[in-house]
Formats: sequence, structure tokens, C-alpha cells
Amino acid sequence: MKAVRIHETGGPEVLRYEDIPEPRFRKDHVLVRVKACAMNHLDLWIRKGIPKVKLPHILGSDVAGEIVEVGEYVSGFKAGQRVLLAPMHFCNHCEQCTAGLQNECREFTVLGNAVDGGNCELIAVPAVNIVPIPDSLGFNEAASVPLVFTTGWHMLVGRAGIKPGQTVLVLGANSGVGIAGIQIAKLFNCRVIATAGDDRKAERARELGADYVINHYQQKISEEVRKITNKEGVDIVMEHVGAATWDESVRSLKPAGTLVTCGATGGFEANIDLSFLFSRQLSLVDSYMGTMSELHDAMKHVFSGALKPVVDRAFPLSETRAAHEYMEKSQMFGKIVLNP
Repeated sequence: MKAVRIHETGGPEVLRYEDIPEPRFRKDHVLVRVKACAMNHLDLWIRKGIPKVKLPHILGSDVAGEIVEVGEYVSGFKAGQRVLLAPMHFCNHCEQCTAGLQNECREFTVLGNAVDGGNCELIAVPAVNIVPIPDSLGFNEAASVPLVFTTGWHMLVGRAGIKPGQTVLVLGANSGVGIAGIQIAKLFNCRVIATAGDDRKAERARELGADYVINHYQQKISEEVRKITNKEGVDIVMEHVGAATWDESVRSLKPAGTLVTCGATGGFEANIDLSFLFSRQLSLVDSYMGTMSELHDAMKHVFSGALKPVVDRAFPLSETRAAHEYMEKSQMFGKIVLNP
């Protein structure tokens, strides 16, 4: 089959579109023909080099496609069925997994990280990872859902305990997590303040439901938040940028507010004045992907149309290098999708 692999770390030039053997198919697995695989910033980080990735390696966390074959030990699925894949790997038998806390499993990793992903024509996964999709959801849209909407649901619902009527600040409206966060917060009837880098992205954020949009290049986020909230601050900050926005995110919180973070695209080093933290009784909460239950909760709302994936642009799998170069320019609003 055709696949895109990295044999060494570096820039987009290390991506190789090549012929490789088809995946080994076990009796408890389902073989899926990949129709679409959406990109994430994780793809860029792994390509540039992070620990525990064995080379050669196939990138790609978000997969949608059709079932080709079902293993002997698997029931409930059939060839030709349209599906998306839960973008995670876990043992499915440890204490954490059996308690429904898959993202706390010692073997947990995101698909395409420590295990091969979906930048290929065929992928074999355990049956637990298979999620049927309705005919109304296209493959590109389906591939744009799993990682970011599961992450967003875990952040806001599972970790921050979002409640109706709260005010939520969502960093980076054009990102996959930002797009999910705006919509999930509005699903809970919250007031949403989003940040964006230009007028086009700001308008798209408003179309998704953002009540206010701050230009994070031209305006000081915490000052604008104070103006919008009549000096109160926000209940929740959905943070995934890191060092570049950390201080502004913390200062945007109201007393007893919660900052929930899942990433650091803008740098990993972040400092905080502890007197400010404990005197205002702030909560700093970490978040990593999500559980299978949270994925299915989010999917129900996607399938009903209440939450909508956003596709920016699709590339043929053979043009993966161009897709990486495009993502690195950060001009997109929504997901970049690869089609084998």
C-alpha cells in the first residue's frame, strides 16, 4: 500500500510517499481503508522530533474510512461500513481502562504518536476503536472530528466542569481545539470570548458562535476581557498555546476561575505568581486527550448536527509535504485533511 513515512526527523522534506507492506491483521482487529486523515500540530512536532517515536513512522491521528475486513473475534461490524477511528491506543484491560479512564492507561498514546497512524491507505485497529458514522457525515468532515472534539469535551466538561451561563475564554479560534471549544461552550449556553489573529478568522469565530473576539496580535487579551466582563473576568480559560499567552490567560480569570490546558504550541515554559494564584483561589487544570466515553458523548452531538467539524483544505496523500508547509504558515481556519 501507499503511505507517507518519516525515516528521520526534520523539516517537511523528510516526509516520504512510498510503498510499504499492508498492515498485519489480527483476529481481534478491524481493517479499514482510509478515506481521509486530518492533520494536527502533533504531526509537525513528531516530524521535527520527539522522544519514544520509532522510525520509520507513519503520522496521522484522525482517520475516517470504510471497513475492508472484520477479524474472526469481532462482531457488530461489517465490510463496507463507514467509520471513524478513536484516535487513541490503550491496553483495554488494566485498572484504568476497565474503569473507563483510558487516557490514564500506562500504554495510552495518541494514534500516530508512539504507534503508526493513518497517513496510509489501510490501517488495522482493535474493534474498540471503531465508531460507525452516519451517511450524512462526509469522510473529510468525519476525520476532522475525533481528536479535537474529544480533547475539547474532556477539557471543558470532564476537567473544567463547565456550567450553563458561565463565561469562557477560548484561545486560538482558528485551531481545531478552538473550533471545538467555541461550539461546546455554546452547547452549554455559555458566553464565549475567543481570540483570533486577523479579521477573517475573527468573523469565522463569530459564525461558530463566539460572542466576542479579541485580536491577540493587536490587543492585550486580559484588558479586553476585563472590558467585556465589566472587570469580572471569565469562569474558564481554554488554554492550549502555552508560554506565549499564559500570563494573559491567568490574568483573564475571575476569582475562583479555572484555567484548563491541553498543550503548548507557543512554548512550554510558563511561570506564575503563587500569591496571585492562592489569593484569588484559581484552579490550574491539566488535560490530556479524553476517554472513550467522552469521545462518544461528543460524537452524539456531532452526529445530531449540534457540533460541526470545520474543514479548511484537503490535499492528496501524495502531497503531504505541501500540507505540512501549509499548516506551518498558520493561515488555516479548521482542519487540513489528507486523502489517500
